[in-house]
Amino acid sequence: MVRIDRVTTRGGDGGQTSLGDGERVAKDAPRIEALGAVDEANAALGVLRAGLAGEAWAEDMLGRMQNDLFDIGADLCVPGEAGDRLRLTEAPVLRLEREVAAMTAGLPALTSFVLPGGTPAAAQAHVARTVLRRAERRVVSLARAEALNPLLVRYLNRASDHLFVLARRLNAGTDVLWVPGAGR
Repeated sequence: MVRIDRVTTRGGDGGQTSLGDGERVAKDAPRIEALGAVDEANAALGVLRAGLAGEAWAEDMLGRMQNDLFDIGADLCVPGEAGDRLRLTEAPVLRLEREVAAMTAGLPALTSFVLPGGTPAAAQAHVARTVLRRAERRVVSLARAEALNPLLVRYLNRASDHLFVLARRLNAGTDVLWVPGAGR
């Protein structure tokens, strides 16, 4: 169980922070950038969830995703082989794939690219999707420099797909489609 007795520690006042294994690193180190981007994505999901009053099916999925993102943060905060430390498994990736397939089943085929918009909830899902894509890019960059759990990138990729399809569902299949310049 996690126990946090104090929030203000002053340990980061010099521009460094601690990883889960106790190592001190710069707050702008690639691993901290990746952790921060995952945290931002989680916050974006929280905003989306807050605006989904009455959409329990979507709130439940997003709640699971938020917990998964905390698991990803736990995985990222301890470099290397960490024994009994939490590492993301394939189960959440497979769950996202099943949820994407289920949501897609009732949607019309796309005939163009989708513009971020529609209902307020769908627009917020698109914002969350783009924040998740940034987190994915940060984790990919870190993975080029250090060995990481390969499931982290897979999960983030599936999660952004999930949010794209969720936005379509929240728009009730009435997508806001791109009209290329010559056709406007």
